[in-house]
Amino acid sequence: MSITNEAELTGMQKASEAVAQTLKEMRSYAEPCMTTKQIDNYGAKILADFGAKSAPLLTYRFPGCTCISVNNEVCHGIPSEKRILKEGDLVNIDVSAELNGFWSDNGGSFVLGEDVHGHQKLIDASKEILHKAIFHIKAGVRISDIGHLIETEAKNRGYKVIKNLAGHGIGKSLHEEPSEIANYRDRYNLTRFKKNGVVAIETFISTASTYAETLKDGWTMVGNKGGFCSST
Repeated sequence: MSITNEAELTGMQKASEAVAQTLKEMRSYAEPCMTTKQIDNYGAKILADFGAKSAPLLTYRFPGCTCISVNNEVCHGIPSEKRILKEGDLVNIDVSAELNGFWSDNGGSFVLGEDVHGHQKLIDASKEILHKAIFHIKAGVRISDIGHLIETEAKNRGYKVIKNLAGHGIGKSLHEEPSEIANYRDRYNLTRFKKNGVVAIETFISTASTYAETLKDGWTMVGNKGGFCSST
């Protein structure tokens, strides 16, 4: 969507605050020996306190309130009582929600406890690349140029990008135009960012893989060549 008035701006700010605060509190709550379902239940309560509804549940009937992906999982991990977190796990929590007709999407990777497996460098790279991409987004900038920036920055740090996962427009629904903000230069995408447009930039920075494949559960995605991925 493109924000056209103060009410829309306020609506997006409130939805974004609910999602950001939920993500922050879930991350602080997570500890070794917890299950991903415990953490998801905690996040569900926080969203409910805001009056917000889980976007994956509303849109896709996803089997969880949030997506929690661990270690080799790239995204869309299903919260489970059987998935017990350990010290040093690479965890990604993706929170998206609807509040009063406005939708927001946020997520982030982090190391649980001590970084015993050395994942922090990858996480830091993902964050730095995201911030650089956001800084360069302005009305009129080609979406493909931002994708080129993301992939170039990843390569300069010794990483790859997941090419079949992307950011997107957001606002009055979970996915809007622009439908795909790729993490590489898509030469066929000639669209540009619009003034007052609302987008969710999602950097998928990988140690080895360039594509994500869906597991038999129909949701969880892992890299085609293994390794680890950090998204922000």
